[in-house]
Amino acid sequence: MKVICAGYSKTGTKSMQAALTELGYNVYDYMENFAYLYDDWMKILKEGGTTEDFRRMFENVDAVTDLPCYYFWDEIHKAFPEAKIILTTRDNEDIWATSLRNQFKAQETSILSLIWLFSPTLMRLHKFGKHVIMTGLGINMEVNFFGPRLLNIDLARMKYRRHNAHVLQEAPKDKLLVFNVKEGWEPLCTFLGVEVPSKPFPKRNVNADIMNELREKDPSLKRARRELAVITSLFLLSCAGIGLTFAKKSPFYFWHEKLICLPKLFWG
Repeated sequence: MKVICAGYSKTGTKSMQAALTELGYNVYDYMENFAYLYDDWMKILKEGGTTEDFRRMFENVDAVTDLPCYYFWDEIHKAFPEAKIILTTRDNEDIWATSLRNQFKAQETSILSLIWLFSPTLMRLHKFGKHVIMTGLGINMEVNFFGPRLLNIDLARMKYRRHNAHVLQEAPKDKLLVFNVKEGWEPLCTFLGVEVPSKPFPKRNVNADIMNELREKDPSLKRARRELAVITSLFLLSCAGIGLTFAKKSPFYFWHEKLICLPKLFWG
């Protein structure tokens, strides 16, 4: 482990993942933690974890970003004391709160509230997210089929403040960079001791559109799409079979069959 991004969700974590990947780091963001470390994280979130647990989990990982890692940044740092720590921030708390609200609104569609019921992968992802987001953000991720998902923004603001204060107080000053992604490559690359890339600093999830990107690229969500396609096909076939069974028992089906045969009576 070389870099621990301790910045809260909605402080440019997806841009940081892209930037660190561009710099050659093997990065575990939210979806990688779900895909590869699900059982470990569920145990930690329910029972707690040890330094040895974190060392084993991330021994072959260069950097971590976003939940659940930022919430456990100090535990991960105890396992990898030489790692550098980056605290990403926004211009102010109000901008951060607005960004969080927008992210929740973008994920409140009815289809998102329903489709997870029909995919084993999405059911697993929902369970993971419910525990992780309650721990890291203090937000209840229970699905509300008849209204918007509730967001206690005051509680989220308090956790955001306390988290940032904790990092600023406890992180070793010689290993800490407080960074706004708007600053670009220079301060980040200077801190990490690497060359500045020639391409622009990446911008991800700017308009809370990360789910569109993940649906196309993330292996877990690609698998979920295949599961949904199979389950939808089976459901439609079942409906068609049931409909045909009932139709055959209907007098309308009898006359339908007779009408289909009329042309043969006249023209052979």
